[in-house]
Amino acid sequence: MSHVKLKLVIAAVVLLLGGAAVGYWVALHRSPSEATAANSAEGQSERKVLYWHDPMVPNVKFDKPGKSPFMDMQLVPVYADDEGGAAVKVSSAVTQSLGIRLGKVEKAVLQQRLNAVGSVAFDERLLEVVQARVEGYVTGLRVRAPLERVQRGQPLAAIVAPQWLEAQQEYLALLEAKSERGKAIRDAARQRLVVLGVPESTIRDLETQREANATTTLFAPTDGVVTELSVREGAAFMPGAALFRINGLKTVWVNAAIPEAQVSMIPMGSIVEARATAWPGTIFKGRVAALLPDVNPQTRTVPVRIVVDNPEGKLAPGMFVSVELTGKAGEEQLVVPSEAVIMTGERNAVIVAREGEFDVAEVTLGAEADGKTSILSGLQEGQSIVLSGQFLLDSEASLKSTVSRLSSAAPESAQQQPAANAQADSRPLHLGEGRITAITPDAITISHGPIPSLQWGAMTMPFKAPAKGVPAELGVGDRVSFSFAQAGQGGFQIDSLTVLEKAQSTEAKP
Repeated sequence: MSHVKLKLVIAAVVLLLGGAAVGYWVALHRSPSEATAANSAEGQSERKVLYWHDPMVPNVKFDKPGKSPFMDMQLVPVYADDEGGAAVKVSSAVTQSLGIRLGKVEKAVLQQRLNAVGSVAFDERLLEVVQARVEGYVTGLRVRAPLERVQRGQPLAAIVAPQWLEAQQEYLALLEAKSERGKAIRDAARQRLVVLGVPESTIRDLETQREANATTTLFAPTDGVVTELSVREGAAFMPGAALFRINGLKTVWVNAAIPEAQVSMIPMGSIVEARATAWPGTIFKGRVAALLPDVNPQTRTVPVRIVVDNPEGKLAPGMFVSVELTGKAGEEQLVVPSEAVIMTGERNAVIVAREGEFDVAEVTLGAEADGKTSILSGLQEGQSIVLSGQFLLDSEASLKSTVSRLSSAAPESAQQQPAANAQADSRPLHLGEGRITAITPDAITISHGPIPSLQWGAMTMPFKAPAKGVPAELGVGDRVSFSFAQAGQGGFQIDSLTVLEKAQSTEAKP
C-alpha cells in the first residue's frame, strides 16, 4: 500500500471517531426537556398526548414536556385513551388474583322479612273478672293460690249473700203465678236475680228444685290462669269487689320493638313465626295485630303487638321469643345480591363489569330481603356486576375521577399560578408499598413502588409524618403499606401506615 492510500485511510478513521465523539457529547449535554420531548415524540406516533402535568399537582396542565416547576421531577404525559372509557381497567390475571367474583342484575319478587325479639304477655282480650255485685262473705274457697290453672265451669268459691237469698225467695214465690200480671212480676223477679249477679246455674237449680239456697257457688267462666285472687275463706267482701281475675292462654301477645325505619315492611295482618328457647324446634304461628302509636324517643323503635296461637299453653308471660315477620310479596323488580352494594353514607353504588373494564354506577336502593336488594334506578337487567373486590375497584375509580374533575375544573391561567392556589377541594387517599429509608420527627422517607392513582413510577421521597406522630414501633428498613394525601404545595402527608415486614435490625428514631 502506498503512503498516499495509507494517509487517506487514517484520515477517514479520524473523521469517523471525531463524529462519534461529537454526537456522544451532544447527546450527553442536551437538556432533559429535549430528551423528554424526543421520547414523547416517539410515543405520540402510537398514543396521542393530551397534555403534561405534575402528578403531585394534577390540576395544572402544560402543553409541552419539561421539568415541573413544583417538584424536582419531569412532567408526566396524559394520553387520550386514559381520559374516557371505563373508570378502572384490570387485566384478567389481576382480576383472578384479586378474587373478583361477578353476578347478574335480574328481576325477582322480594318477600320482605324482618327478625326481632319480643316478650310474651297475656292476651288481655281473654281476661274474665268474677265480681261481687252485692255484699257477702266467703264460706268455702276452692282455689287458694294465684296463677293456678282452672277450667271453664270449675268451682272457685262458695259465698253467702243476703241480697241473693232474698231475691231467690221472691222469685220462688212467683214461680206458680198464673195470671198475666203475675207472670210479668215473675219475669221481673228473675231479671233481678240476673242483675244482682246470681249465676245462671243457680237460677236454673232454683227453678227445678223449687228451693232457695243460702250458699251460692261461683264457677270459672273460662279456661285459663287465676291472675288475681282477692278473697280468702271467711272474708267478707263489698259490692263491686273483684274476687277473681282469670286470663285465658289460648292465645298470647308478643310485644316486639321494630326500628322506626322498617315499620312500612310489616303491614297489619303480616304472618309471624315465633321461636322460644324454652321449646326448641317448636314454631308458634301468629299475626301482627297492631302497630302501637308509641315511638320510643331513645331507641327510635315502634312497639308491635303480635297475637300468637298457644293451644297447648306452652308460652307463658315473661318468656322471650325470637320472631320472624313476613311482609306481603310485592311486584317483580330489579334486584342484585346485597353484597354487591357499596354504601358510603353519601351515595350508593354498584361496580358494573364488562370484559376487564369496570365502571361505578350510582344506584337508588329499595327494600332488602333474603340477601338481595332491589334497585330502583341506575342499573339494567342482565348487566354483569362485581360481588367481591368492589371496594378496591371503587377506591381506584374514585381516585381517578377526582383527578379528572380537578383537571377539568382548573382555569387556563392556572399554569401561571403558584401551587398554593392549585389545591384540590378534596383530599383523596392514595395507596402504596415501600421500605423506610429514613425517619425524622416530622417526616418519613420511603422508597416506594409505583402509585397508580397518581401515575407515579417507583421513587424515594419524604412524606410528612401522620397527624398522630411517627409510630413508636417503626424502624428504618421496615417494609410498609401506607396511604397518604396531598397536604399542601408540593407535599404529601401519611394518613395511615402498616408494617408488613420488620427489618433485621432497625435504627432508633431521633
